Amino acid sequence: MGINAESDVEASLQIGPTEKGMVRLYVSNSSIEIPMDFEPDEAREIAEEILSAAKVAAELVDTKRN
Repeated sequence: MGINAESDVEASLQIGPTEKGMVRLYVSNSSIEIPMDFEPDEAREIAEEILSAAKVAAELVDTKRN
């Protein structure tokens, strides 16, 4: 499955700090749990990537409206 493949799978995403000073992304649904821990600097990079992707996605929506 690629980034552009649609899916009907639903999952919950939780984000927060751990007691060990890591940032955890926790993805789960009824059949799977995926905890992913990142150093704070890595988490900042991920946040920047998410913001960049959101900006591009918004621009694509705006382009399609015009």
